[in-house]
Amino acid sequence: MRILVINPNTTASMTAKIGEAAASVASDATEIVAVNPADGPPSIEGYFDEIFAIPGIIAEMAKAQADAYVIACFDDTGLDAARCATEAPVIGIGEAAFHMASLVAGKFSVVTTLARSVPAIEHNLAKYGLASRCAKVRSSDVAVLELERPGSNARHRISQEIARAIREDHAEAIVLGCAGMADLARSLSEEHGVPVLDGVVCAVTLAESLFKVGLKTSKIGGYAAPRGKRFAGIFAPLSPAG
Repeated sequence: MRILVINPNTTASMTAKIGEAAASVASDATEIVAVNPADGPPSIEGYFDEIFAIPGIIAEMAKAQADAYVIACFDDTGLDAARCATEAPVIGIGEAAFHMASLVAGKFSVVTTLARSVPAIEHNLAKYGLASRCAKVRSSDVAVLELERPGSNARHRISQEIARAIREDHAEAIVLGCAGMADLARSLSEEHGVPVLDGVVCAVTLAESLFKVGLKTSKIGGYAAPRGKRFAGIFAPLSPAG
């Protein structure tokens, strides 16, 4: 099968890291293609950035057909819109990580980047019906692009927040709340002695499972294909055929 992993921001180094994490758990028969849009924000930190990333997600899906798609932003940016655009499974890394954490722990905490990202994650937990399984969503006060900067102390600050989550929240597992943390999960799990989940690998694993059993996105109701119409201006190339 072929999985298109879309990093919704424009930072190519992060896309490469995400692609490596995805490939590390994919089966030998799975082709991982990691991409990012050419236009949009270099990082997604809150509701404002999110809006400008969604057209790029849809554009990347239109360029390359795949058997499944992974939206590699922990806010699950554009996930509902992406599911309207295809019958193939579309997995958000946030939703995937929440579900997997709930299978290995009674309570989990999320450690994300900046405080402005906390409300969106809390909203998604409630939307997915998993808010009661999450002890707390925590900010490590690490900007997304710090994760890409050599010599940054981002990992140390994330680790400190994980320790607080275990001590204060009584969290039994930790979900890393940013795709840019994809390379940290294994070492942080070993350091703290609890499951530490990265959403990228969770999403790829679930995408392969859905493909294997032949499940596709329902086209009845909210995820129905968009009605044909002509968009104006810069969005004209994304006009749905209907």
